[in-house]
Amino acid sequence: MWPLTFISENDFTEHVKKTIQKYGEKLDPYNLDKFNTNIIDPIKLIFDKTVYNASWDEIIKNEIFRQRDKSNNNDIGYFHQNFFSYVSGCNVPLTGWDVIIQNENGINLPDGEIVHTIYVEMKNKHNTMNSASSSKTYMKMQSQLLNNDDCACFLVEAIAKKSQNIKWVASLDGKKMQHKLIRRVSMDQFYSLVTGLDDAFYQMCMVLPSIIKKVVENNFNSLLANDTVMQELKELTNTQKIIEEDMAIAMSVYILGFSSYLGFVDKK
Repeated sequence: MWPLTFISENDFTEHVKKTIQKYGEKLDPYNLDKFNTNIIDPIKLIFDKTVYNASWDEIIKNEIFRQRDKSNNNDIGYFHQNFFSYVSGCNVPLTGWDVIIQNENGINLPDGEIVHTIYVEMKNKHNTMNSASSSKTYMKMQSQLLNNDDCACFLVEAIAKKSQNIKWVASLDGKKMQHKLIRRVSMDQFYSLVTGLDDAFYQMCMVLPSIIKKVVENNFNSLLANDTVMQELKELTNTQKIIEEDMAIAMSVYILGFSSYLGFVDKK
C-alpha cells in the first residue's frame, strides 16, 4: 500500500524518472576517450590509489563517478523543486520563483502571521550562495513584499545546518536586514508546512530509495554497466614493456595526461 498521502505513487515514480533523465549524457557509458575528455590528473590518481590502498579498478570507477557527479547538483535541484508540481496548492513556474504556494484559507507562519501566498527560492545547500547572490535574492524578496502585503518569501534549503523556519537575517551593504515575512526554511519544515504533516519529508525519504531502484532497473540499468575504461587501460598495457601489471597500468594512466610530455611521447 502506497504510504504517501501528498503525492501518488505514479506521480512520484514519474518524477524520479524525469530526474534521472536530467542526468542526460552522464548516463552514457564511459570509454577511454570520454574518460580523458578534459585530461585527467595522473599524479593525483597515483597518489589516491596508493594512499587509500585501492585497486586500479576502484580508482578508475571513483574517477568516473566524480566526473559524472560534477554537474549532478543541478539535477537534484530539479528533483527538489519540481516535486512540488505534484503537490496540491503548489505551482512550479517556468521563470521567476522556484515554487509558489497559494491557499485561500490562509497559511500559518511560526510567528503567528497568516498569509495566502508564499514565494520560494530553493537552494541545495546552505552554503551555495555567495554574498552577491544572497543580497540579490533578499532584495528580490523585499520587492515582492512591497508589491503584495499578503505574502511571505522563503529561502528553502535542502541541506540546511539544522531544522528551522526562522527570519532570514541578511547583510546588505554592510547592514543586517531582517523581516518576519522573509524566512529561511529547511526542507523538512517546508514539507511540513505544505502538506500539514510534521514528518512528510521523512516519509518521502523512506520511499525514495526503492522508487529510484525500480526506475533504474526498468529504464536505465543497462547504461552504467558498459563502462570500458578499465578494460581499455589494460589493453594499453600490452604495448608497454613493463612486466609488473600495476606499473604497466600506471604508465597507461600517465600517457593519458602526459602523452606529449618529454619521456612519455615515445611510450604511446
